[in-house]
Amino acid sequence: MDLALNNKIALVTGSHRGTGQIIAQTLIREGAEVLVHGMTREQAESSVQELGGGTAVWGDIVTSEGAQELLDQCQAFEISILINNFGAADGGTWQTQDEAAWLLAYQKNVLSAQRLIAAMLPNMTTLPWARIINLGTVGSTAPNARMPGYYAAKGAMANMTIGLAKEVSGSNIRVNLVSPGMILTPEVEANYMRMAAERNWGDTWEEVEAHVAKDIPIKRISRREEVAALVAFLCSPLADAIHGQNIRIDGGQLGIVN
Repeated sequence: MDLALNNKIALVTGSHRGTGQIIAQTLIREGAEVLVHGMTREQAESSVQELGGGTAVWGDIVTSEGAQELLDQCQAFEISILINNFGAADGGTWQTQDEAAWLLAYQKNVLSAQRLIAAMLPNMTTLPWARIINLGTVGSTAPNARMPGYYAAKGAMANMTIGLAKEVSGSNIRVNLVSPGMILTPEVEANYMRMAAERNWGDTWEEVEAHVAKDIPIKRISRREEVAALVAFLCSPLADAIHGQNIRIDGGQLGIVN
């Protein structure tokens, strides 16, 4: 399927690693010009080299100053796709996370996106079409007990996304939230393999994943490539009727009907 993204310019925050890098890779393959973002210049340039494409941009978007550094670099481009992928979860509980930890979670997972949206929205409204896609988590509506600051911040992002979609109603901009469940990453696999050794779940990932995903209807963890494919489709003109949605990609774990 041709997603009609040739020559579209996309900024993917936090695309120097992980799911963000896979999203950038997918968009590059679809013909988009991708601004590959890292918190530092070294991160961004290293990712561009690894991807074999894209343009490196950087700035610590956890701060207003870092966000402005990134925005200054973006002025040379007519960005029609903004993907707020960057976010970070810090460990902790209600007993261990103090006020500073909650404020930092909000900076990382809400204001890092809000700053860019607020700056880019005026120009986006003048374009023939534009997309804003935020990356959330199923935990925004079904949080765990741990990392309360993170899940509360992601809940705020979900609320922010729907409010923004209403704000741009009737315009050329489409706004959506993609909320993954557990995603298979090297770190996730390594953690569960260590757990598997203690619980005698098996020696291969195939054996271990059966235990990890026992409550997931599709019986496996979502892949980063699947998240990236969903994001790429939402970027496409083919998804023009999808707006103001919180789309879960969790293997049916929260959406299954008994």
